[in-house]
Amino acid sequence: MRQLSPTDRLLSAIDEGLCTLFGRPRATERPDPARSAPEAELDDNARVLSGRLMRINHAGEVAAQGLYQGQALTARSGEVRERMERSAREENDHLLWCERRLEALGTHKSFLNPLWYSGAFTIGALAGAAGDKWSLGFVHETEQQVIRHLDEHLARVVPEDSPTRAVLEQMKIDEAHHGELAMSLGGEVLPWPLRKLVMPVTAKVMTGTTWWI
Repeated sequence: MRQLSPTDRLLSAIDEGLCTLFGRPRATERPDPARSAPEAELDDNARVLSGRLMRINHAGEVAAQGLYQGQALTARSGEVRERMERSAREENDHLLWCERRLEALGTHKSFLNPLWYSGAFTIGALAGAAGDKWSLGFVHETEQQVIRHLDEHLARVVPEDSPTRAVLEQMKIDEAHHGELAMSLGGEVLPWPLRKLVMPVTAKVMTGTTWWI
């Protein structure tokens, strides 16, 4: 197989970004958890709540794609780059599942998704340029924060909305795996200000605006 040049990887990252935002992202084609869960009649409040929460999760998966693609672009280790690309494929499963659920709930994707993708891509590229151990540590901390958000969403979604809950539960399992994988590849725990101040504030801005837009 031909070794990809930096230009090849950049063009590939651009293609992935366009597929994520405007096309069909390349996924692993695992079964959608929502399809094995019974659909129930939801009242308007429950439907709107689930829709807004899934819009946040979808936007989070868009950002995850940007993060992984940016990190893969600047990763120094071929193994790290390959693992990042594999994790991105699994995150694309989440992207498709969330998109289908949004359609079923009758609501829209965030109009700010291009902003979330470009911002996360930049952060991922900078993290990768800082060194693989910090890039992997960033993945781990990101996944930990995503899991906390998923737990909050599971606590809010009504029990009758089994399809939404099934998607969130499987996403939670996958995010934990990706975080553990990042540390097993040599990730370092990020400095306290980044973990406890910068990242939570950024996530709060994103989730707060995506709830509405």
